[in-house]
Amino acid sequence: MNKTIFNITKMDCPSEEQLIRMKLQNFDTVKSLEFDIPNRKLNVYHSGNPEPIFSALETLNLNTTLISTEETNAVVETDTSNSQRKLLWTVLIINFVFFGLEMLFGIFSNSMGLVADSLDMLADTIVYALALFAVGGTIARKNNIAKFAGYFQILLAVIGFVEVIRRFIGIEAMPDFKTMIIVSVLALIANVLCLYLLQKNKSKEAHMQASMIFTSNDVIINSGVIVAGILVNWLNSSYPDLIIGAIVFVVVARGAYRILKLAK
Repeated sequence: MNKTIFNITKMDCPSEEQLIRMKLQNFDTVKSLEFDIPNRKLNVYHSGNPEPIFSALETLNLNTTLISTEETNAVVETDTSNSQRKLLWTVLIINFVFFGLEMLFGIFSNSMGLVADSLDMLADTIVYALALFAVGGTIARKNNIAKFAGYFQILLAVIGFVEVIRRFIGIEAMPDFKTMIIVSVLALIANVLCLYLLQKNKSKEAHMQASMIFTSNDVIINSGVIVAGILVNWLNSSYPDLIIGAIVFVVVARGAYRILKLAK
């Protein structure tokens, strides 16, 4: 058996881990995957040539490079389908609940930042749902669901971006900065909880957990909405909310593009 180490510079949250798992799930040569998200490393235990694995990872556009390949006698352990399903259901429910909350409060508080962040939560929900279908599912079913989810997510991102442009041009009511901050802090806590649940069995060292929290895209986005809320109050302007909303919609569209890559 061989151990191949990949550096994946754009792998910075658990939802991208699930994308990689789904991409490689049909490789009979792959025996086990070890993810080191804080250091952007992936260890693949496999038989045969690593080139087909490398080619598959490249299609996800996560900036993958092959660092090394060596023979190993390591004994690898794989998770059972049951444990995978329970974990994925947990993080899926957390993300979906906060998608609903952020969307609801985003509309009521007139905040595009919260609406955009809710779609980012929805993007993660879709990835975990795809992973659930992929556990024991057929390739055709996975591909069809991935296509629908990807195009649906792109549609939402485009609608959101058009709304941001409309608000830049027109005169809109100021967003409620208090609601922005409170809801974003709660979403931040939810994302940290998901990170902990997904990674607690892979690395129990405190510095690794802290590193993951501070390097996650989701956490950065939540923090951006919080900062935008503060700036809305400080500058008495809706522009910070619109700017963060536009940025997050771009992130959501990028995530949708990666989901579509799974269907190819």
